[in-house]
Amino acid sequence: MSLRGAAYIAGAYEHPLRTIPNSTVAQVHAEVAAGALADAGLGFDDVDGYFCAGDAPGFGPLSMAEYMGISPTHVDSTETGGSSYIIHVQHAAEAIAAGHCKVALITLAGLPRSSGAGIAGAGRFGNSPEVHFENHFGMSIVAGYAMAARRHMHEFGTTSAQLAEIKVAASVHAQHNANAFLRNVVSVDEVLESRIVADPLHMLDCCVVTDGGGALVVVSPDVARSLKRHCIPVLGTGTGIKHVDNGRIDLTHTAAVHSGPRAFAEAGVTPSDIDYASIYDSFTITVLIALEDLGFCAKGDGGRFVMDGALQAPFGALPFNTDGGGLCNNHPSNRGGITKVIEAVRQLRNEAHPAVQVPDCELALAHGTGGNLATRMGSATLILGRNL
Repeated sequence: MSLRGAAYIAGAYEHPLRTIPNSTVAQVHAEVAAGALADAGLGFDDVDGYFCAGDAPGFGPLSMAEYMGISPTHVDSTETGGSSYIIHVQHAAEAIAAGHCKVALITLAGLPRSSGAGIAGAGRFGNSPEVHFENHFGMSIVAGYAMAARRHMHEFGTTSAQLAEIKVAASVHAQHNANAFLRNVVSVDEVLESRIVADPLHMLDCCVVTDGGGALVVVSPDVARSLKRHCIPVLGTGTGIKHVDNGRIDLTHTAAVHSGPRAFAEAGVTPSDIDYASIYDSFTITVLIALEDLGFCAKGDGGRFVMDGALQAPFGALPFNTDGGGLCNNHPSNRGGITKVIEAVRQLRNEAHPAVQVPDCELALAHGTGGNLATRMGSATLILGRNL
């Protein structure tokens, strides 16, 4: 069954702070939930579906439902890292289409900056089946992404300067976002002159570490019609998982090769139809490979595709991450998927900053990446429209 038009995003809210030293994670979840519901013109009493991932404290949906005083008839705690929240939009649309709920709330929150945890997250992997085969050799999050970047350079001639163009575009956009963690515009040379974190990735190739959160409200078509807010229809969804396949792994592609075509097919559109793209940007290489895998350019052409301001709004070939993305704006709880949907909604509502608002934005893509490009990861792709 197609989900095209089965559900609408009625509310979207991003926490305005990037350092929140005097709150708990549960409080931030509740704050962003209240913000998204207010944006939709709804209240907690209207919520009958709740979606969260591994960032939610306690027993996840059980603990948070009690904390927020909601009594959902449908809950989902799917965990695929940073892509979880884009998958949650798909699952919310599926639940709504099946009649399990009408108003689905999705929340994300975390305090890695205030807690001093940094990128952290390693604790959950301590008893994973792969840990004894990989950790002895120094595998880490940044090392895995660096491996993917180096292999892409070897296979296709991609350069560090081309990766830097992605950071430059993000910084050009972030200067217009009053809440962005990093608002200074940077040059290609400045990216290349920043210290090496894991060869070939420089510090400015990496996302920021921030506190924060975000929330979405996904509703049924009849609820959408009853609201005064401009609701954004879900047109297409897709998910995919890639792993090392017992050593048979190609580091130059991601599970977006599966999630992208599924989303485009369901929406009945092609990459050339997309006006704006929110692409998960944990590192610059994450964006470059995703652009190829989603079909915006041929495999190996990502480096050339991002040159000459192609990603810069409002008039680049494919404006991306106009809030500054994870590279400059916000990467709450080290999971940037939900912010990708939030900015796509802003663009389609014509509510992005005027300096980066894409003219006549009718179709937007939001894409999430979870896990590690070099080992096991999950992709989720969402196609949204201004109207059905």
